[in-house]
Amino acid sequence: MESEKFKIAEKWFINLRNELVKSLEDIDSSKFSVTEWNHKDEGGGKMSILKGSVIEKGGVNFSSVAGKFNDLIVKQIPGTKNNPSYKATGISVVLHPHSPNIPSMHFNTRYLKTQKSWFGGGIDFTPCLSFAQEKNYHISLKELCDKFNSSYYPEFKKNCDNYFFLKHRKEPRGIGGIFFDYLNSNNWEHDFQFVKAVGEFFKDYSINIINNLKKEAWTESDKNLQLLKRSRYVEFNLLYDRGTKFGLETGGNTDAIMMSMPPLAKWD
Repeated sequence: MESEKFKIAEKWFINLRNELVKSLEDIDSSKFSVTEWNHKDEGGGKMSILKGSVIEKGGVNFSSVAGKFNDLIVKQIPGTKNNPSYKATGISVVLHPHSPNIPSMHFNTRYLKTQKSWFGGGIDFTPCLSFAQEKNYHISLKELCDKFNSSYYPEFKKNCDNYFFLKHRKEPRGIGGIFFDYLNSNNWEHDFQFVKAVGEFFKDYSINIINNLKKEAWTESDKNLQLLKRSRYVEFNLLYDRGTKFGLETGGNTDAIMMSMPPLAKWD
């Protein structure tokens, strides 16, 4: 039964990956470069990178891997005390647009199975200029979450605000969104439908934002602010991001893990 659930989640992640790649290629009139990779133990993934006229650098990664956690990670992951074996599948998306008017956008969802199993993931936006849609963005996320559980949005928003916070600078990385982990309500279908809704929301909302803002004028001063904001993105991913650390410590593909980095950034 558990193996069947894993296959169902894996298939949906693949389909979402394909839909996102097509939608982004259509909006940018450019093609992703695709690299397949093998995990050191079992499985692998597909790294897709877009460098286009609208998206300066975008990555859509899918992976499905299996193996055994090392002793360091066993202490951090539920369900591994008596058996360090795991299976994990998921999708990760990072979009860094050319235009400073469009936020950098990040989304991921995953399903991880040890002796326990759970979903995790989230959405967060990082604008460098004033983002008029910020209020609508949070309202829309709340409406999405409320369809499944009225406690989700306040809990997951707080998680996101706390997680994407640069402690060394005492500032948030962006405007947040939602972030959840270890999601297991003892109703797998309910949890899976929520994860699917989060993925569909990101696909539709991100494409709409890009379409609505891609032709708005911007200045070199705006671009400079974007590059400075991207430096915070780099700092967070290298210092704090759990996905980066997890991927590196479990033998993931380094290029796929680092695809979240912006193509250019600036420090004063």
